[in-house]
Amino acid sequence: MDIYSGSPKTETANAVDQTFDNGAEDDLSDFEFALMRTFEGFARWQSECLGLVSDLSASGPEITLMNVIRMNDRPKTIKELARVTNGDDIPNIQYSLRKLATAGLIRKTGSGRGGVTYSATEEGLGITAAYDVQRRNLLLQALSQVPGVENRIGEATRVLNILTGIYDGIARSATAQRQA
Repeated sequence: MDIYSGSPKTETANAVDQTFDNGAEDDLSDFEFALMRTFEGFARWQSECLGLVSDLSASGPEITLMNVIRMNDRPKTIKELARVTNGDDIPNIQYSLRKLATAGLIRKTGSGRGGVTYSATEEGLGITAAYDVQRRNLLLQALSQVPGVENRIGEATRVLNILTGIYDGIARSATAQRQA
């Protein structure tokens, strides 16, 4: 049985098992499920935190875009937003940007390819600042209860950045190997 899917293993999976420790495979499967649960929990946290400071109903990725737009007090292009968030679904990013603009939290300036940028409005700055206060009060207080959290988060960030590169690389390989 395949640990990840619970399905019978294929011939290819059995060949891979011979070169990869099953304990490591179990750990990797556990990690991937923990990563998915963490992402979902993080998105719920973002929505609930935003709910403390705004009536806007927004998804985790939309809240992330709003905060990234505000970063460094500099307007961002869609290309920059996609790069920072590691997103490649530009239509989805555009939909989220329209939603945030309609809510009055961001503004679009410029025109043409590459000339369009997004920046926070005064209302958007106020909401993201209030969001930051709630984040600091609730999340950082909760994290302060975990011994050695500063070092653990730093190491987790480094590992996740490495894994992002690995997952992106193997996704490209899988795309290249896909049969028509």
